[in-house]
Amino acid sequence: MSLPLDGLSAIVTGAGRGLGRAEALELARLGASVVVNDYGRPGRDGSGEGSAAPAEAVAEEIRAAGGSALAHHGDVADHDQARELVELAVSGYGKLDILVNNAGILRDRMIFSMSESEWDSVVRVHLKGHFNTTHFASAHWRERSKAAGGPVYGRIVNTSSEAFVAGSAGQPNYAAAKGGIVGLTTSTALALEKYGVTVNAICPRARTRMTEDVFAGFGEPAAGELDPLSPEHVSPLVGYLASPAAAAVNGQLLVVHGGMVAIVERPRVSARFDTAKEAFTYDELDAVLTPHYAVRPRGETFAAAEILRLKRGG
Repeated sequence: MSLPLDGLSAIVTGAGRGLGRAEALELARLGASVVVNDYGRPGRDGSGEGSAAPAEAVAEEIRAAGGSALAHHGDVADHDQARELVELAVSGYGKLDILVNNAGILRDRMIFSMSESEWDSVVRVHLKGHFNTTHFASAHWRERSKAAGGPVYGRIVNTSSEAFVAGSAGQPNYAAAKGGIVGLTTSTALALEKYGVTVNAICPRARTRMTEDVFAGFGEPAAGELDPLSPEHVSPLVGYLASPAAAAVNGQLLVVHGGMVAIVERPRVSARFDTAKEAFTYDELDAVLTPHYAVRPRGETFAAAEILRLKRGG
Protein backbone atom coordinates (compact mmCIF):
# COMPACT_ATOMS: atom_id res chain seq x y z
CA MET A 1 0.00 0.00 0.00
CA SER A 2 1.41 3.39 -0.95
CA LEU A 3 1.98 6.04 1.70
CA PRO A 4 1.16 9.77 1.37
CA LEU A 5 4.82 10.82 1.15
CA ASP A 6 6.22 7.90 -0.85
CA GLY A 7 8.97 9.05 -3.20
CA LEU A 8 9.38 12.41 -1.48
CA SER A 9 12.40 13.70 0.41
CA ALA A 10 12.36 16.01 3.41
CA ILE A 11 14.57 18.11 5.65
CA VAL A 12 13.65 18.66 9.29
CA THR A 13 15.82 21.13 11.20
CA GLY A 14 16.34 20.88 14.94
CA ALA A 15 15.25 17.25 14.65
CA GLY A 16 17.52 15.67 17.24
CA ARG A 17 15.04 16.13 20.06
CA GLY A 18 11.50 17.16 20.95
CA LEU A 19 9.20 18.48 18.25
CA GLY A 20 11.73 18.12 15.43
CA ARG A 21 12.35 14.49 16.29
CA ALA A 22 8.61 13.73 16.35
CA GLU A 23 8.17 15.51 13.03
CA ALA A 24 11.05 13.65 11.38
CA LEU A 25 9.68 10.30 12.59
CA GLU A 26 6.18 11.18 11.34
CA LEU A 27 7.39 12.17 7.88
CA ALA A 28 9.37 8.93 7.67
CA ARG A 29 6.33 6.94 8.84
CA LEU A 30 4.35 8.53 6.00
CA GLY A 31 6.96 7.38 3.50
CA ALA A 32 9.39 10.29 3.11
CA SER A 33 13.17 9.98 3.05
CA VAL A 34 14.39 12.38 5.72
CA VAL A 35 17.50 14.46 6.29
CA VAL A 36 17.67 14.91 10.06
CA ASN A 37 19.39 18.17 10.95
CA ASP A 38 20.52 19.13 14.44
CA TYR A 39 23.47 21.20 15.64
CA GLY A 40 23.52 19.06 18.76
CA ARG A 41 24.33 21.67 21.37
CA PRO A 42 23.00 20.47 24.75
CA GLY A 43 21.79 23.80 26.16
CA ARG A 44 18.37 25.07 25.15
CA ASP A 45 20.03 28.49 25.01
CA GLY A 46 22.35 27.20 22.29
CA SER A 47 25.26 26.75 24.64
CA GLY A 48 27.71 23.86 24.81
CA GLU A 49 29.68 21.94 22.26
CA GLY A 50 27.91 20.80 19.14
CA SER A 51 27.53 17.09 18.55
CA ALA A 52 26.49 14.86 15.67
CA ALA A 53 24.96 12.36 18.10
CA PRO A 54 21.35 13.71 18.36
CA ALA A 55 20.83 13.91 14.59
CA GLU A 56 22.47 10.54 13.98
CA ALA A 57 20.39 8.88 16.73
CA VAL A 58 17.11 9.99 15.11
CA ALA A 59 18.35 9.04 11.63
CA GLU A 60 19.24 5.59 12.95
CA GLU A 61 15.80 5.32 14.59
CA ILE A 62 14.21 5.96 11.19
CA ARG A 63 16.48 3.45 9.45
CA ALA A 64 15.80 0.83 12.13
CA ALA A 65 12.08 1.18 11.40
CA GLY A 66 12.71 0.51 7.70
CA GLY A 67 12.90 4.11 6.50
CA SER A 68 15.60 6.11 4.78
CA ALA A 69 17.43 8.89 6.63
CA LEU A 70 20.59 10.96 6.51
CA ALA A 71 22.03 12.95 9.41
CA HIS A 72 23.32 16.50 9.15
CA HIS A 73 25.20 18.14 11.99
CA GLY A 74 25.17 21.82 11.17
CA ASP A 75 24.02 25.29 12.18
CA VAL A 76 21.12 26.40 9.97
CA ALA A 77 21.72 30.01 11.03
CA ASP A 78 25.04 29.82 9.16
CA HIS A 79 24.33 30.60 5.50
CA ASP A 80 26.93 28.20 4.10
CA GLN A 81 25.92 25.33 6.38
CA ALA A 82 22.26 25.82 5.42
CA ARG A 83 23.28 25.57 1.76
CA GLU A 84 25.18 22.36 2.52
CA LEU A 85 22.08 20.96 4.22
CA VAL A 86 19.91 21.51 1.14
CA GLU A 87 22.67 20.18 -1.10
CA LEU A 88 22.86 17.03 1.04
CA ALA A 89 19.16 16.34 0.49
CA VAL A 90 19.46 16.94 -3.25
CA SER A 91 22.61 14.84 -3.68
CA GLY A 92 21.37 12.09 -1.36
CA TYR A 93 17.84 11.77 -2.71
CA GLY A 94 17.96 13.44 -6.13
CA LYS A 95 15.74 16.35 -5.10
CA LEU A 96 14.20 18.11 -2.15
CA ASP A 97 10.41 18.13 -1.72
CA ILE A 98 9.70 19.12 1.88
CA LEU A 99 11.36 21.55 4.29
CA VAL A 100 10.32 21.68 7.94
CA ASN A 101 11.97 24.55 9.83
CA ASN A 102 11.98 23.81 13.53
CA ALA A 103 15.43 24.66 14.97
CA GLY A 104 15.51 27.25 17.74
CA ILE A 105 16.94 28.34 21.08
CA LEU A 106 15.74 30.37 24.06
CA ARG A 107 17.46 33.18 25.92
CA ASP A 108 14.67 34.63 28.01
CA ARG A 109 14.92 38.02 29.67
CA MET A 110 12.69 41.02 30.29
CA ILE A 111 13.17 43.74 27.68
CA PHE A 112 14.85 46.10 30.13
CA SER A 113 17.37 43.41 31.14
CA MET A 114 18.06 41.78 27.78
CA SER A 115 21.55 42.10 26.34
CA GLU A 116 22.32 42.71 22.70
CA SER A 117 23.79 39.22 22.35
CA GLU A 118 20.67 37.61 23.87
CA TRP A 119 18.55 39.43 21.31
CA ASP A 120 20.83 38.72 18.36
CA SER A 121 21.37 35.02 19.08
CA VAL A 122 17.67 34.14 19.29
CA VAL A 123 16.71 36.16 16.20
CA ARG A 124 19.69 34.60 14.39
CA VAL A 125 18.75 30.98 15.03
CA HIS A 126 14.98 31.28 14.60
CA LEU A 127 14.47 33.94 11.94
CA LYS A 128 17.73 33.84 10.02
CA GLY A 129 17.76 30.04 10.28
CA HIS A 130 14.34 29.90 8.66
CA PHE A 131 15.45 32.34 5.96
CA ASN A 132 18.67 30.47 5.14
CA THR A 133 17.10 27.09 4.50
CA THR A 134 14.10 28.65 2.75
CA HIS A 135 16.40 30.63 0.47
CA PHE A 136 18.27 27.57 -0.79
CA ALA A 137 15.20 25.33 -0.95
CA SER A 138 13.22 27.92 -2.93
CA ALA A 139 16.10 28.42 -5.37
CA HIS A 140 16.14 24.63 -5.89
CA TRP A 141 12.41 24.54 -6.64
CA ARG A 142 12.59 27.56 -8.93
CA GLU A 143 15.33 25.94 -10.98
CA ARG A 144 13.43 22.66 -11.18
CA SER A 145 10.26 24.49 -12.22
CA LYS A 146 12.09 26.30 -15.00
CA ALA A 147 13.57 23.03 -16.23
CA ALA A 148 10.19 21.29 -16.09
CA GLY A 149 8.35 24.19 -17.69
CA GLY A 150 5.72 24.19 -14.95
CA PRO A 151 4.99 23.68 -11.26
CA VAL A 152 6.93 21.18 -9.15
CA TYR A 153 6.23 19.63 -5.76
CA GLY A 154 7.38 21.69 -2.79
CA ARG A 155 6.25 22.13 0.80
CA ILE A 156 7.59 24.36 3.57
CA VAL A 157 6.31 24.12 7.15
CA ASN A 158 7.66 26.85 9.43
CA THR A 159 7.49 27.00 13.22
CA SER A 160 6.09 30.12 14.83
CA SER A 161 4.66 30.35 18.36
CA GLU A 162 1.74 31.59 20.42
CA ALA A 163 4.33 33.92 21.96
CA PHE A 164 3.87 35.91 18.76
CA VAL A 165 0.07 35.66 18.78
CA ALA A 166 -0.44 36.50 22.47
CA GLY A 167 2.83 38.09 23.53
CA SER A 168 5.26 36.78 26.14
CA ALA A 169 6.60 39.32 28.62
CA GLY A 170 9.91 37.58 29.24
CA GLN A 171 10.59 36.64 25.62
CA PRO A 172 10.79 39.81 23.49
CA ASN A 173 13.52 38.26 21.31
CA TYR A 174 11.65 34.98 20.82
CA ALA A 175 8.25 36.63 20.23
CA ALA A 176 9.75 39.04 17.70
CA ALA A 177 11.55 36.25 15.84
CA LYS A 178 8.39 34.13 15.75
CA GLY A 179 6.41 37.09 14.43
CA GLY A 180 9.05 37.57 11.76
CA ILE A 181 8.64 33.93 10.77
CA VAL A 182 4.94 34.52 10.08
CA GLY A 183 5.84 37.45 7.84
CA LEU A 184 8.46 35.33 6.09
CA THR A 185 5.86 32.58 5.63
CA THR A 186 3.18 34.74 4.03
CA SER A 187 5.67 36.54 1.77
CA THR A 188 7.30 33.30 0.63
CA ALA A 189 3.89 31.68 0.08
CA LEU A 190 3.00 34.39 -2.42
CA ALA A 191 6.39 34.22 -4.14
CA LEU A 192 6.52 30.44 -4.57
CA GLU A 193 2.89 29.64 -5.33
CA LYS A 194 3.44 29.81 -9.10
CA TYR A 195 6.17 27.18 -8.81
CA GLY A 196 3.82 24.70 -7.10
CA VAL A 197 5.23 25.29 -3.61
CA THR A 198 3.10 25.88 -0.51
CA VAL A 199 4.39 27.60 2.63
CA ASN A 200 2.60 27.45 5.98
CA ALA A 201 3.43 28.00 9.64
CA ILE A 202 2.35 26.31 12.84
CA CYS A 203 2.20 27.52 16.43
CA PRO A 204 2.76 24.31 18.40
CA ARG A 205 2.34 23.85 22.12
CA ALA A 206 4.32 20.89 23.45
CA ARG A 207 6.31 19.68 26.43
CA THR A 208 9.93 19.62 25.25
CA ARG A 209 13.38 20.61 26.47
CA MET A 210 12.58 24.16 25.35
CA THR A 211 9.41 24.36 27.45
CA GLU A 212 10.16 22.07 30.39
CA ASP A 213 9.91 24.86 32.98
CA VAL A 214 6.90 26.54 31.32
CA PHE A 215 4.76 23.39 31.48
CA ALA A 216 6.24 21.85 34.64
CA GLY A 217 3.36 20.26 36.58
CA PHE A 218 0.79 21.44 34.01
CA GLY A 219 -1.60 18.88 32.52
CA GLU A 220 0.52 15.89 33.53
CA PRO A 221 -0.96 12.72 31.97
CA ALA A 222 -2.33 9.87 34.03
CA ALA A 223 -0.53 6.56 33.85
CA GLY A 224 -0.88 5.02 30.41
CA GLU A 225 -2.38 8.14 28.84
CA LEU A 226 -0.86 10.26 26.08
CA ASP A 227 0.48 13.56 27.38
CA PRO A 228 -1.85 16.32 26.11
CA LEU A 229 1.30 18.34 25.50
CA SER A 230 3.15 15.55 23.70
CA PRO A 231 4.92 16.47 20.44
CA GLU A 232 3.01 13.53 18.91
CA HIS A 233 -0.06 15.80 18.92
CA VAL A 234 1.79 18.22 16.64
CA SER A 235 3.62 16.00 14.16
CA PRO A 236 0.54 14.67 12.27
CA LEU A 237 -0.34 18.23 11.22
CA VAL A 238 3.19 18.68 9.87
CA GLY A 239 2.79 15.41 7.96
CA TYR A 240 -0.49 16.60 6.51
CA LEU A 241 0.85 20.02 5.47
CA ALA A 242 3.79 18.25 3.79
CA SER A 243 1.49 15.97 1.81
CA PRO A 244 -0.29 16.24 -1.56
CA ALA A 245 -3.59 16.47 0.32
CA ALA A 246 -2.65 19.98 1.50
CA ALA A 247 -2.12 21.42 -2.00
CA ALA A 248 -4.78 24.09 -1.39
CA VAL A 249 -3.35 25.17 1.98
CA ASN A 250 -0.95 28.08 1.50
CA GLY A 251 0.15 31.08 3.55
CA GLN A 252 -1.72 29.82 6.62
CA LEU A 253 -0.99 29.97 10.36
CA LEU A 254 -2.32 27.12 12.49
CA VAL A 255 -2.21 26.65 16.26
CA VAL A 256 -1.86 22.99 17.26
CA HIS A 257 -1.72 21.10 20.55
CA GLY A 258 -3.47 18.37 22.52
CA GLY A 259 -5.75 17.09 19.76
CA MET A 260 -6.74 20.61 18.63
CA VAL A 261 -5.99 22.56 15.46
CA ALA A 262 -7.09 26.20 15.13
CA ILE A 263 -6.76 28.21 11.93
CA VAL A 264 -5.69 31.76 12.75
CA GLU A 265 -7.25 34.51 10.66
CA ARG A 266 -5.25 37.47 9.50
CA PRO A 267 -5.89 40.58 11.65
CA ARG A 268 -9.29 42.15 11.08
CA VAL A 269 -10.42 45.72 11.70
CA SER A 270 -12.39 45.71 14.97
CA ALA A 271 -13.50 49.35 14.87
CA ARG A 272 -13.18 52.35 12.56
CA PHE A 273 -13.44 56.08 13.16
CA ASP A 274 -13.49 58.78 10.48
CA THR A 275 -12.69 62.40 11.05
CA ALA A 276 -15.45 64.97 10.57
CA LYS A 277 -12.87 67.32 9.07
CA GLU A 278 -9.97 67.04 6.65
CA ALA A 279 -7.68 65.53 9.29
CA PHE A 280 -7.94 64.33 12.85
CA THR A 281 -7.11 66.66 15.68
CA TYR A 282 -5.86 65.57 19.07
CA ASP A 283 -9.18 66.51 20.69
CA GLU A 284 -11.20 64.52 18.16
CA LEU A 285 -9.02 61.43 18.62
CA ASP A 286 -9.39 61.78 22.38
CA ALA A 287 -13.14 61.97 21.96
CA VAL A 288 -13.44 58.75 19.94
CA LEU A 289 -10.52 56.53 21.00
CA THR A 290 -10.47 57.09 24.77
CA PRO A 291 -14.08 55.88 25.29
CA HIS A 292 -13.44 52.93 22.95
CA TYR A 293 -10.49 51.66 24.98
CA ALA A 294 -12.12 52.46 28.29
CA VAL A 295 -14.44 49.46 27.85
CA ARG A 296 -11.53 47.04 27.38
CA PRO A 297 -10.49 45.23 30.59
CA ARG A 298 -7.44 46.87 32.15
CA GLY A 299 -4.21 45.37 30.86
CA GLU A 300 -5.87 43.34 28.09
CA THR A 301 -3.91 43.71 24.86
CA PHE A 302 -5.26 42.89 21.41
CA ALA A 303 -3.06 39.80 21.27
CA ALA A 304 -4.19 38.56 24.68
CA ALA A 305 -7.83 38.95 23.71
CA GLU A 306 -7.23 37.05 20.47
CA ILE A 307 -5.51 34.08 22.12
CA LEU A 308 -8.27 33.91 24.74
CA ARG A 309 -10.76 33.68 21.87
CA LEU A 310 -8.74 30.84 20.32
CA LYS A 311 -8.59 28.93 23.61
CA ARG A 312 -12.34 29.21 23.98
CA GLY A 313 -12.82 28.00 20.42
CA GLY A 314 -14.58 31.21 19.37
